[in-house]
Amino acid sequence: MTELMPATGPAAPAEETDEALVRASSAGDMAAFEALYRRHLGRVHGVILRLVGGQHGRAEDLTQEAFVRAWQALPSYRFESAFGTWLYRLAANTALMELRSRRSQPLMDADDGYDGIGSVDSAGHTTALSTDLERVVATLPPRARAVLVLHDVEGWKHEEIAAQLDMAVGSSKAQLHRARMLLRTRLGGEA
Repeated sequence: MTELMPATGPAAPAEETDEALVRASSAGDMAAFEALYRRHLGRVHGVILRLVGGQHGRAEDLTQEAFVRAWQALPSYRFESAFGTWLYRLAANTALMELRSRRSQPLMDADDGYDGIGSVDSAGHTTALSTDLERVVATLPPRARAVLVLHDVEGWKHEEIAAQLDMAVGSSKAQLHRARMLLRTRLGGEA
């Protein structure tokens, strides 16, 4: 993944807690926010990438947008949940809002491929299972993919998913079942 935020100076010490970094960031400390950014970038980008179906360019743009929104919303963060939880929800909501606004557009951009998807084993080879699973998840219908990612990967409850996707709880459950069945079929019944 390309560097989304250039280094601007000395980073905050790694041992600082998210809470301390959030408080410093809320007071305008850019180095503290950069430390939060670097600490949470991987997971934020990962959830967004899965939600947009593996479209790397879109995911990078939405990751940047999520961190801009986080910076703007920091003064309203109330420390009722872990900062990471709050941030990942904000990131997922950013991607979901973008998906809702693009419902009529194609699922894949022409220049977005799957090069580099998958994990690398000790010999430096990309594992086929990971690559195949990511590709199949990316082909799911957007709402089914969103429910699958939010429920099975991010651990959201159906009530939370239903509220974010503007659907009934039963529809969320049905979309999850649909996504799982499509995965089984497309992966040859082994999922």
